[in-house]
Amino acid sequence: MSVSQKVAESGLARRKRARRFPDRFREMKDEMRKVSWTTKEELVSHTKVVVGAVFVLGIGMYVVDLVIRFLLEGIAGMVRSIG
Repeated sequence: MSVSQKVAESGLARRKRARRFPDRFREMKDEMRKVSWTTKEELVSHTKVVVGAVFVLGIGMYVVDLVIRFLLEGIAGMVRSIG
């Protein structure tokens, strides 16, 4: 295949893509109409659940951190008293 044939084919491919763009845009609009969007009440409710879960998990991680720190300090104190 010669260079001029490749150039001609690439130009043809670009024109085909340019023609397909409006079709793709229409298809995207049609798909967006099919999406079921959440209501304001659902959004507020789910946001409260997420914020509550983050708060509870944060408190849980803090408690686990305190327990591990207490255990490590106890082990370090025993090692100091032995040595």
